[in-house]
Amino acid sequence: MGDLKEIQKRKARKLLKSGVEILDLDKIEIRGKLRCGKNVEIGTNVIIEGDVVLGSSVKVESNTIIISSNVGDKTKIKSFSSIKKSFVGKDCIIGPYARLRTGSKIGNFSQIGSFVEIKNSIIGSNCRINHMAFLGDAKLGRDITIGAGTITCNHDGVGACKTIIESGSYIGSNVNLVAPVKVSANSTIGSGSTITTNVPKGKLTIARARQTTISNWKGPKSKKIQKHKNL
Repeated sequence: MGDLKEIQKRKARKLLKSGVEILDLDKIEIRGKLRCGKNVEIGTNVIIEGDVVLGSSVKVESNTIIISSNVGDKTKIKSFSSIKKSFVGKDCIIGPYARLRTGSKIGNFSQIGSFVEIKNSIIGSNCRINHMAFLGDAKLGRDITIGAGTITCNHDGVGACKTIIESGSYIGSNVNLVAPVKVSANSTIGSGSTITTNVPKGKLTIARARQTTISNWKGPKSKKIQKHKNL
């Protein structure tokens, strides 16, 4: 264990000499090979595994794990994020608490935010997926917004199915996209919708029950209250 720690420290010192800013040499684990561009910053408790490439002016905040991945120039990886066998373009923001699983590719200028999980998906440039979403086995074009709580229902019990969202589309919050399904370009999906068939280009699509108010509703009666009335 002592020898392993010393090997990791030697790797960290070598990076430090090359110009990489490492916040704490005792709190970084380089378990594989790390190649960095210029002006790279790495926080505390960062773990690097496999073959990892960080482009110039990349910032990796604390408590992040990066495994066998490539991160483009000027991208910021915020705290508590996990990136595995993925590609991240330039000028992106990932996290905090984001998870990029194997086979994910994030285009330039895109944002993957808090508690967002991406699995085996292609995300085009300038996309915004900022809160609590899951996109699995999906292909997104450019300039797409994905609302909080949106998921691709990608598994049918036998295998993974594909979701395609074309450029310029806006997906509201808490939308279920039941794959296989295609959302055509410049579409809008209303919040709370469950989409099971292909969506036409440039239209607003809503798939939810109409809100109804029951005016004579008496409400549930607890057993405790009912028992008290019978006394």
